[in-house]
Amino acid sequence: MQNRSFYLYVILLLTGLTTIQAGELFRFTTKYMTLSVNEKGYIESLKSKSGKEYIPKEHRPALVNLYRKDMFIHPVAATYDKKSSEMTLSYSNGSVAVVRIGLQEDYLRMEFLSLSPVNGVDNIVWGPYNTTISKTLGEVISVVRDDEFAIGIMAIDDNTTSGLPCAGDMYQGCYIIHSPDPVKYPLPDSLREGQRFRIGGDGMNDVAFYSHPEEYYRFMIGDGATLEPEFGSSIALHARDRSKPFTILYPHFNDFPSIKAPRHMDVDPVEVDYIGSTIAFYGCPEDLGLNVIEQVVLNEGLPHMTRNGKWVKDPTSFRTDIAWWGAHDSLISYANQLEIKAVQDEGLGEYYVNPANRWAGKKVTLNGEKVAISEYTKQLNANGIDYGLHTLTEFVQPHSSDVSPIPNPGLCTVLRTKIEKTVSALDTVICVADTSYLNEHGTWDDNRTNALRIGKELITYKGVTTTKPYILTGVKRGAYKTQPMSHVAGEELVKLQVNCYQGFIPGIQLQDEYADFYAKWLIDGGMNYIDFDGYESFTYQGHGHYSFKRFMRKMFDTFKQLGGGYLRVMGSCVFEGNWHYMSVCNIGGGNHMFNPVTNKWGIEGKDFRYALRGNYFPCTFGIQNFDPEWTVQTIENLQSKAIAWDATYMLGLSEAAVEKSPRKYELFKAFRTWEKARIANVFSPSLKEEMQKEENRYHLEQLDDNTWKMYRVNAAGKLIKPVVLKAK
Repeated sequence: MQNRSFYLYVILLLTGLTTIQAGELFRFTTKYMTLSVNEKGYIESLKSKSGKEYIPKEHRPALVNLYRKDMFIHPVAATYDKKSSEMTLSYSNGSVAVVRIGLQEDYLRMEFLSLSPVNGVDNIVWGPYNTTISKTLGEVISVVRDDEFAIGIMAIDDNTTSGLPCAGDMYQGCYIIHSPDPVKYPLPDSLREGQRFRIGGDGMNDVAFYSHPEEYYRFMIGDGATLEPEFGSSIALHARDRSKPFTILYPHFNDFPSIKAPRHMDVDPVEVDYIGSTIAFYGCPEDLGLNVIEQVVLNEGLPHMTRNGKWVKDPTSFRTDIAWWGAHDSLISYANQLEIKAVQDEGLGEYYVNPANRWAGKKVTLNGEKVAISEYTKQLNANGIDYGLHTLTEFVQPHSSDVSPIPNPGLCTVLRTKIEKTVSALDTVICVADTSYLNEHGTWDDNRTNALRIGKELITYKGVTTTKPYILTGVKRGAYKTQPMSHVAGEELVKLQVNCYQGFIPGIQLQDEYADFYAKWLIDGGMNYIDFDGYESFTYQGHGHYSFKRFMRKMFDTFKQLGGGYLRVMGSCVFEGNWHYMSVCNIGGGNHMFNPVTNKWGIEGKDFRYALRGNYFPCTFGIQNFDPEWTVQTIENLQSKAIAWDATYMLGLSEAAVEKSPRKYELFKAFRTWEKARIANVFSPSLKEEMQKEENRYHLEQLDDNTWKMYRVNAAGKLIKPVVLKAK
């Protein structure tokens, strides 16, 4: 009988996916892994097909944890109904949860169906799932990898977001000590694996964030994956009940040394909670990780952005863009000569949302005349060139029509209270019901700006007295060109969330209108490219990655409804909330990112190389401004290293710079030769690895439409060791 059971199990494995109860273990088998859950609701084992175990024996994780007021509530018992594919988990607080575990070919689909009684639970946590893997952390999309295997979890619904619950649902950027290769980059005696450091900087200068050139200083931009030196790593997602107001210490995002104390914020509720939270749990060979993620994305209807039929996360789709400055007479000509199909117009400056003046007077200069952007994009579109502008995302300027002359009631708030006594339009003595953190200045960067809204008026103030009657100090009426007016006792007073530029932020509901605004703006301008600088503006509302996802989904849905197709998105950083929607992250620039003369990575480039590559996203050289003094070898260095690292970048161009170069046609030809070879996918993984070496320089010649010859260039500039490359 025992042998018959064994043979039945083998037959099931060979003919399909299985869920088998063996003793007190519930086993779930996909194409590449077997995950076993014990009778207490803990993951007992996660094995690859080769039989290798990836769960640390002394640190077995729970399948689902509950979370209440910063405390974990762990399961104590589990049962599984094979017929309904539902696991029932009982918890130490008396709550009972039901989780459906569906078997897909490449992953497990887990959905949180119910919790009763709720007993004050405010979050559920998928994990943290402890693993023995530690080499490569994908802290944005919750994946860890070594040279053999990848283990990851991916949120399927928008309210399930990265990492563990924390204030504002955003992780503090930091450095950790983690050597990518302990033999090549050994740690000094003064450091240890997992040690954490603040990122540095003053919050005003992007470059100041990145301060450690050593390879073992790892810049972390999320907490979906966490290094655990004792045993390996952990990965986690969580879902919050956002339907009730809650107070946070804001923020939990940028940990600048200049920030002395966090500020309180009463987060406005939205009608979503953790019931229905769904994830994909996968384990697979390391080289198939991106393929499995794409299957999850396609099967679950997640955003799947394609360009020319290729998923934008596929390295074979990675391309160089243009960052443009100045008059536009030669832009199309240059783009066609270089065979570049995307242009970000940096010369028009930063664009801020303003519903009453959506174009802010921006026009392109063509043949000495000012031309509407929508007219110029028709010419670009006719040449197959994507075109877009540089925005400041959700940063609302003080002169916006949502601020004055009548402030939009949907602007993001920090707190709400009431005035105690009626005031006239001239009064500067305003009594409030309670101090409500009114003595805390500004926002996370302490910009000393305090703004209040009472009805249709904005006022500024300096502080509040600490004993009754609570009176605002330093009051200025009719701020931001609003109209001073009288207000009656009991009228609501709200403190507004002020951004780091002394402007404002839309609340989570008004944000929906901003998403529609951007979609219509893109369509009206004929644009299919957008740069969301200031992406961190989504964090000000206190809803973290959910805010990103809500905005991006709304914008993309509206863009599609209005007839838009592919939309190329760039931004100031990659977060779990925008990972699906972004094509590139070409931030920063110059030698801070990469030096094409020396082939050396800058500090910022090194930091983003680890962060982005670990999350299946193209690393970047930022903006590489065309220098009239560049040699052909410089452009070949730039292109060959971008291909070697699967990196993207923007080639910074202007007529003024290009026309000063005596070698512009040679440089354009060299660029084009490498770009065509990249499109033809002639570079094998092993060749790319060799090309990554700093000391290696190359020259490339195209022999015909499908064949290239690549030479090594020695220190004397001589061409050596030619290799023939064929299109695949």
